[in-house]
Amino acid sequence: MSAQFSIDNSSTLNLVEHNLHLVQVSERRLLFHIPTSSLFELDGVTAGVIDTLRGDVNSADKWTSPELIRHLSDNFTAQQIADTLRELMALEVVSDGSPLTEEIAAKSVDQFPLNTIVLNVNTGCNLSCTYCYKEDLDKPSAGKKMTFETAIQSIEMMLAESPDEDLYNIVFFGGEPLSNLSLIKSVVAWCEREIPARGKRVEFTMTTNATLLNEEIVTWLAEHNFGLSVSMDGPKAVHDKHRITVGGQGTYDVVSKKAKMLLAGYRRRPIGARVTLTKGTTDVVGIWDHLFNELGFAEVGFAPVTSGDVSYFNLPDDELKQVFDNMKALGEQYLAAALENRNLGFSNLHQLLTDLHEGHKKALPCGAGLKMLAVDHKGDLNLCHRFTGSDLNTFGDIQNGVDHAQLGDFLSQRLDRSDTGCASCRIRNLCSGGCYHESHARYGDATRPTYHYCDLMRDWVDFGIDVYARIMAENPGFIDQYILPRRAN
Repeated sequence: MSAQFSIDNSSTLNLVEHNLHLVQVSERRLLFHIPTSSLFELDGVTAGVIDTLRGDVNSADKWTSPELIRHLSDNFTAQQIADTLRELMALEVVSDGSPLTEEIAAKSVDQFPLNTIVLNVNTGCNLSCTYCYKEDLDKPSAGKKMTFETAIQSIEMMLAESPDEDLYNIVFFGGEPLSNLSLIKSVVAWCEREIPARGKRVEFTMTTNATLLNEEIVTWLAEHNFGLSVSMDGPKAVHDKHRITVGGQGTYDVVSKKAKMLLAGYRRRPIGARVTLTKGTTDVVGIWDHLFNELGFAEVGFAPVTSGDVSYFNLPDDELKQVFDNMKALGEQYLAAALENRNLGFSNLHQLLTDLHEGHKKALPCGAGLKMLAVDHKGDLNLCHRFTGSDLNTFGDIQNGVDHAQLGDFLSQRLDRSDTGCASCRIRNLCSGGCYHESHARYGDATRPTYHYCDLMRDWVDFGIDVYARIMAENPGFIDQYILPRRAN
């Protein structure tokens, strides 16, 4: 790297502050390289260069390469300093005033490698969760079920749009998807027959409230290697607060019973619980303990509600901070267990560690619109499952395919970080502006970044960096054993 990068000895050197973030982990100083989401431990010469260039905020010192070398020459050789400067300039952590590489070179999207289709198989649901965001949700008797023809045409559309993908994922969603189990079985049979015949692979995923499960269904799901997630909010008092039947009765007793049966009999893939945190519910540690230790879920993930359509359920600022504080408290338990090579199945931290380990760089917040679209019962293409029934424009339909121009314009608006707080934010390539649906619900504009808990997210990422660095220093095998295999699930 250093041999390919020359230094202009007359140019003033400056730190590119929006490309680096320094983190202290015990006695170690780390550099989080923001453009690549990569983490480096600072050696003495690198720390010396950065500290000198950063200096006192009121300092009038201007450093050129020769001046910097002379300043640091008591502790390092000229060659060490010059080599380090070249490396930092190649990383664009140090600049001599030359134009910087545009971090997101593409300002428009014209390729859509669609490999996931979400089938909204029934708008009907046998529950009436008070905080539900689904705008097309119906009572069971009024549910609009997707037809077999619509489902297959959706999958054929995906295959036609992205013929070069090797693996496709079919997601069954609702309402409660198991309320249209006959369709799901027919679609799975078709996919397992037709997609391998084209030299491709297919996987199936479902999120369920678990109330309709029985042993026969669990056996069938296992036979077809479903990836499963159960919506469950914690112990009885917490769960029954909002996850109720259409008649207003709590559902914990039936859900916990069905979940235990599922977890006892399903061994194909790890099963996770998805927890929705609303106003008045912040006990992350207690909820995790119940779902992980008492019920036996492999992972537990938390989704704080901050921009729901019914503002009453949104976590106020003080409770949202408490949620993040409690997530860090659980993260401390996770770290202690990881150093003993035990996995506590905390999905939120799992995902952050995965992104840090892989140097994950996201130009967009998720695969919605790019790799994934959701089909409603009419056959319209929605940005994701959260938007079916909403007033956000759809992006084509299964008869005519994806409206590439409209979808590309939408995604390009989010790609453009100019004049946004994301342009210089240190977690810009991990957060990428946040959830489209949160933006739509809060601002009425799905392309606008979410700003209302940026400081909490930055603090959470700093915590994750600390945890990751300590695991890599003291038990790196944990990453290989528990983090990397998640990509295969």
